[in-house]
Amino acid sequence: MATTQHSSHIAIIGAGTIGISLAALHLTRMKSFHQLIIVDIRADLRAYVDETIPRYLPLSLHQDVSAIRTTSSIQQAVQDADYIQECGPENLEFKKRLWAEIEQHAPLHTLFWTATSGIAASEQNVLLRDPSRLLVVHPFNPPHILPLLEIVPSPETSAAAVDKTFAFWKHQMGREPVILRREVTGFVAGRLAWILLREAIHLVDQGVVDVDQLDMILQNSMGPRWAYAGPFKSFHAGGGPGGLQALFDNVGGTVQSCWDDAGQIQFRDGSGWEQRICERVSKTYGKADLEERDAANKAVLKAVADVKDGTEARH
Repeated sequence: MATTQHSSHIAIIGAGTIGISLAALHLTRMKSFHQLIIVDIRADLRAYVDETIPRYLPLSLHQDVSAIRTTSSIQQAVQDADYIQECGPENLEFKKRLWAEIEQHAPLHTLFWTATSGIAASEQNVLLRDPSRLLVVHPFNPPHILPLLEIVPSPETSAAAVDKTFAFWKHQMGREPVILRREVTGFVAGRLAWILLREAIHLVDQGVVDVDQLDMILQNSMGPRWAYAGPFKSFHAGGGPGGLQALFDNVGGTVQSCWDDAGQIQFRDGSGWEQRICERVSKTYGKADLEERDAANKAVLKAVADVKDGTEARH
């Protein structure tokens, strides 16, 4: 875990949900809030940052928020940055043009990080003179709480850039970065999440369960289990002394039948499932309670960490 404050200068491109959350995370590890600059074209950026950032920070840090720098100028934002964290729209053309502009003004040592949910670095870097310093650093929402960072280099990304990025997030920020060995659409966390969501939508749309019933099923089964151990470790334990192979030998036929029967919904397929599902979710939950979500995430992470710490101490 990180134990000291760092002196690196960070530029956050985009003051949306992910950008603000990442900004708050960086602020908790900086020696001075002046090290952070946020760039966005919104006219009320200064007021928005002053109002929004404190919601993500401990009360003891609220007094320093005014030291955060804000600008609408890319040149001003990146000219002294050590790391540039792009959190802009999920639009490939936008990102290609943005990185080309950033490269014109950023110092030669600066690393370029994109928080994209699925656009590969090798697609974003095509207009760069030096594509070796651009890579995906994909957080899991909300990043100021959830510790995962998926680091996804392109074939052109240098090994030094990957190593430096991993070291920053692991040792200076105290997070849990994972380096993916190759680019893949949606990365790993996203692919797993979207596949589960697809089957959830299918089951609700087919009338097997309601929205709240499906969520309750996950909250009282895989949710707690996977907070401690992922699918491989969990199912390996589920097989008893024989491990995962014993589980497959026992229930492999049922598993295959579930795979064969899985929902195959498609966006904009004309069936109207999008409207039906969104209306049912809105009717069930209304406006999302982000404060409750964040408090629950923190509590779960702490509980799991306490259990693992206790297990390590006993051994």
